[in-house]
Amino acid sequence: MSRALVVIPTYNERENIAETVARVRAAVPDASVVVVDDSSPDGTGYIAEGLAADDGAVHVLHRTAKDGLGAAYLAAFAWALERGFDPIVQLDADGSHLPEQLHSLLGALEMPDAAGRRVDLVIGSRWIPGGRIENWPRYRELLSRWGSAYARTILRLPIRDVTAGYRAFRASALRAIRLEDVHTRGYGFQVDMLWHASQSGLVVVEVPITFVERARGRSKMSPMIIVEAMLRVTGWGIAGLFRRRPASSGRFVGS
Repeated sequence: MSRALVVIPTYNERENIAETVARVRAAVPDASVVVVDDSSPDGTGYIAEGLAADDGAVHVLHRTAKDGLGAAYLAAFAWALERGFDPIVQLDADGSHLPEQLHSLLGALEMPDAAGRRVDLVIGSRWIPGGRIENWPRYRELLSRWGSAYARTILRLPIRDVTAGYRAFRASALRAIRLEDVHTRGYGFQVDMLWHASQSGLVVVEVPITFVERARGRSKMSPMIIVEAMLRVTGWGIAGLFRRRPASSGRFVGS
């Protein structure tokens, strides 16, 4: 765990970033943190620099423009692999992913799956027994469930929460995925990564989490982002009909 890295992408999260980083450092003191800021006009990057100055386990990557969630994660993954971090965790800056549940994801990464195989990727899932959401309007829940169900069906993925963003990867899993082949930059990035993981034969498991709606700041989600993601998923599904590889098996880990 001493080489674990938690990646936190940011854009206009000045109200949340200090608290989120502090909670991560308290929950898993041995882990490092990298904040990936897309030139936030509200000064999030400067706040992150202050956190890094006070704590040697906190790092900051400054990107020159808002280029999408996927691009931020891919830049962080490359940075982390170059420096030997393992495992590498995705976590939202807005408080929706509880840092206090990091131990569940990291612990599941060290457990064999039901077939006794080493786990490559752990997903913090809202849609398995024990998982739940807080403070979401009903339409948001239905939209998320529908999006996961659609992607799961068309891509034949054995995972319930396909769009989840709270994830822990082994470094070897990121290398096996071939990140240069992941081209999605927006909301569909999470599905794209999972699809590539499945195509690479990686072992993926889910653990239940509590997902909490942000209390401060504005969500970056929009209907057009979701439509764009679903169009990409449809294209991948059609392409997969002509070059299908066996999907990796998923597993639920109860609370």
